[in-house]
Amino acid sequence: MTLHHAMPIMIGVLAILAIAYRYYSAFLAARVAALDDSQATPAHRFKDGQNFEPTNRWVLFGHHFAAISGAGPLIGPVLAVQFGFLPGLIWLVVGVCLAGAVQDMMVLALSTKRSGQSLASLARTEIGRPAGIAAGLAILYIIIIALAGLGIVVVKALGGEEIPMKAGTRLVYPEGAEHRSRIFAGGPRLVSIPPGTKYRFGDAPEQTMTFFEPFDLSVPMKSWLKTAPDGVGVIVPEDAKRLVPGSAWGTFTIAATIPIALFVGLYMYKIRPGKVLEASILGGVLVVGATVAGAFIKGSPLEPYLTLSRDATVFSLAGYGFVAAVLPVWLLLCPRDYISSFLKIGTIALIVLGVVAANPKLEAPPISPFFANGGGPNLDGPVFPYVFICIMCGAISGFHALVSSGTTPKMVDRESDVRMIGYGAMLMEGLVGVVALIAAAALPNAMYYDINIDLGKRPDFMIKHPDFAQFLKASERDPDGGHDAGQGAAGGAAGKAAPSELAVMEGDVRESLHGRTGGAVTLAVGMARIFEQALPGFRGLIAYWYHFAIMFEALFILTTIDAGTRIARFLVQEFLGRAYKPLGDLESLPAAMLATGLVVFGWGYFIYTGSVDTIWPMFGMANQLLAVIALAVVTTGLVNSGRRKYAWATLLPLLFVGTTTTTAGYYEITGKFWRMVQAGDKVRGWLNIGLTAMLLICAAVILATAAVRWIKGPAAAVEGVAGPAVTKA
Repeated sequence: MTLHHAMPIMIGVLAILAIAYRYYSAFLAARVAALDDSQATPAHRFKDGQNFEPTNRWVLFGHHFAAISGAGPLIGPVLAVQFGFLPGLIWLVVGVCLAGAVQDMMVLALSTKRSGQSLASLARTEIGRPAGIAAGLAILYIIIIALAGLGIVVVKALGGEEIPMKAGTRLVYPEGAEHRSRIFAGGPRLVSIPPGTKYRFGDAPEQTMTFFEPFDLSVPMKSWLKTAPDGVGVIVPEDAKRLVPGSAWGTFTIAATIPIALFVGLYMYKIRPGKVLEASILGGVLVVGATVAGAFIKGSPLEPYLTLSRDATVFSLAGYGFVAAVLPVWLLLCPRDYISSFLKIGTIALIVLGVVAANPKLEAPPISPFFANGGGPNLDGPVFPYVFICIMCGAISGFHALVSSGTTPKMVDRESDVRMIGYGAMLMEGLVGVVALIAAAALPNAMYYDINIDLGKRPDFMIKHPDFAQFLKASERDPDGGHDAGQGAAGGAAGKAAPSELAVMEGDVRESLHGRTGGAVTLAVGMARIFEQALPGFRGLIAYWYHFAIMFEALFILTTIDAGTRIARFLVQEFLGRAYKPLGDLESLPAAMLATGLVVFGWGYFIYTGSVDTIWPMFGMANQLLAVIALAVVTTGLVNSGRRKYAWATLLPLLFVGTTTTTAGYYEITGKFWRMVQAGDKVRGWLNIGLTAMLLICAAVILATAAVRWIKGPAAAVEGVAGPAVTKA
């Protein structure tokens, strides 16, 4: 057992987290936040049985953890493995102890002491009105781009794709095999490519990949596959696209959770009112049943309706987000939260136990010699600063500040509970991020990159990185995952390439996995392999493990889309209400539908026109800049309350996160986004540049205003804080 195995790393991480909670959080509680149980919390002062209600700290811990722990800590660490496992691991552990948990706890403490005010309201109260306006604009944009970042993960996991094949490359069929063409009225020519076909995009051995499964190739009607001049294979024409079907099993499972959540809502509120635990257990059982039932979709009459294209998946997701944000919260949002909370806690426990039992070896290098300086398939930038915006939730997440200044401070029973709820829940999320990183890092290198290199970009990517392609070949796993270098497998005995581990996995789980970028599929494969290794006698369940993992990830993303779209709707109505008062009426259905439509169009547009490598960095920058804003607010709160000497506890993480995020913003604006403009994609390029610049300006306004107040020293709050908070943000 070495440090390249999961067990020593897990023990070390658990020890560090325990020490941080025992000592650092105690220091923050006693000296920095100055928590005082003699002070009545907003839950007691404004108790109304609806928004303000004193809650047992263990119950509130569960609520808070469920609210902050979405898909972010699962996806970010998976994508960051391209840099090697060590940078992400260090950032997760150090970041969560000294930055993320500090932010969550201090925002919760400040909001609790300030009548449960929201982050935007706190910015206005502690720093000034300009800061409050800038914070409101920043929060609205951040929510929209966050929903786009999470939504595209679902689209990549469930939706089909049309992958461009590079013109001039060739397809070499197995001996005796040939293709068949089908022509549809008004459509392109579909060519059925036989299994075992080799795709050659260069002369070197590493510039070849093998398709072990048959697939359809879409060819324009005026084009056809011509035999190569040397008689070996056929030449791929212009505008040819490989068609990858969507996941009917996964779509069925996710779709089934909607009527299940509706049924649970009716059960809790109408059929058996108050039976929350009973309804939640019933919902959990039904969701697991839906996962099992999904296995029977393939070949059934439902399959064509559930095999969605990319565009159909985007529009379905947008339609769901619109309806969910308009429906009463008790009908869909609340029951989905209950179901997801049970599944979240149970699945995280399973993953941790699986890692302990399997103790997998980490196949990823500590630091990648190929992508540490940039050029990786998930993020094109260098390890600094991109690992810090790739991994947000799990280390530090500004989105958490919205929860810590949202419902949670209105439910705190005693101020001392803030320590366990704010700091402790964030440490738990950091642990989730570490486990996700381990699951991805334990995958064979070829399997990881087979999933995370976009098939449409693969030829150019391999040609651009020849040393990396040779590395995969030398490790007996060539770039397509085949074992051409080692002919000992069954397929190799016959002189053919043995199916790669990913190709075997595709057969086991009955899904297309190559090129499924976005992180969700990578994590699901990693989780399924860990469960298989922990329970070696149950390999036949690997398809169910995989689809359960996909459902687990997608369910929490949909929960975030539910709540996030609704929160953004409140913000939009607040802004619209200033122009025309009736549009700000939260009880007005037309006003709610208009605001919801604008929000859904915003994040839907980013998903429809973007990709993981463009949206995820934007999500990361937005999220981390919100953390900078939150840390500026709590730092100002410390100065205003006369505890300036402890301001370093929040100021140091503010400076670090602000530096890394601003650097990433500069790289994105001058690099990727400017290249979009130069390539002719001016609308998207200038829009991305404008939105990123706007967010940087909002953060700069808040920091500049806060710095003035820091220099002036202790002062009374800008606006009074008496009375319950009413801001919806």
